[in-house]
Amino acid sequence: MRDSVDRHVEVWARELDWMDPVKEAIFARLALLARHASQARRTTLDSDGLRHWQYKVLLTLRRQGPPYTASPSLLAEQLGLTRGALSARLGPLEEAGLITRTHEDPDRRRVRVRLTDAGHAAFAQQVTAEEEDELALLAALTPAERRTLADLLRKLVVAAEAKPGGSAPPARRGSGSAGS
Repeated sequence: MRDSVDRHVEVWARELDWMDPVKEAIFARLALLARHASQARRTTLDSDGLRHWQYKVLLTLRRQGPPYTASPSLLAEQLGLTRGALSARLGPLEEAGLITRTHEDPDRRRVRVRLTDAGHAAFAQQVTAEEEDELALLAALTPAERRTLADLLRKLVVAAEAKPGGSAPPARRGSGSAGS
């Protein structure tokens, strides 16, 4: 069985005799699959009328667990945004009925952002569509192969995160996938 990466590696192996073809095949395939997953996510979001940043806010609220609320400062931190940038994003979500902002104190200084029923539904629709897309892609693997792949990828992620300046865990960075 051959794929487009095999052809890519053959070309570069001829041009760059010092290149490790196995390494190149691994990273080219990871990049190809990442692009495929990102495009599938964008397509699903577009069909649902959500933008990626809107989904990220809903995802971050959903991660909080019941009652699916958070302070704006916590949301901003988890999404890697300034408070001002977050405030600009919350307005359209509130107008769309996906979130509400309520004041906790009589002096109205403390605000809580809450996922609405419509926000839950929009999130669930996106996650379900992503689940179907991802399962369709993984259908080429047996359950044992999936577990092996997950374990090998974990090993690479652990090594990458252990390096100085390694990436923060996805939960802190507000990544798009529900499983991230």
